[in-house]
Amino acid sequence: MLIGKVVGSVVSTRKSEKLIGNKFMVVELAEKMGSGGSQMIAIDNIGAGIGEFVLVATGSAARIGCDMENVPVDAAIVGIIDDGRQWMQK
Repeated sequence: MLIGKVVGSVVSTRKSEKLIGNKFMVVELAEKMGSGGSQMIAIDNIGAGIGEFVLVATGSAARIGCDMENVPVDAAIVGIIDDGRQWMQK
């Protein structure tokens, strides 16, 4: 799992049928996690908002973690961290 901060959202009106009804968020990954401060798009089924610190599962763990085993998902927000500022500091 990775730690990041939600910095935006993505709206996609045309997408795979299996993704309809899902929210997509832009997550800035913590540099301390070895990701170099990069960003990713993660599906959000738990209601994270912009500015919140989150746990992100990737790969098959993302699909399993949000009960979407047959959906083209590579990253999913699976938890909201109470206070993740120390992870985001450079």
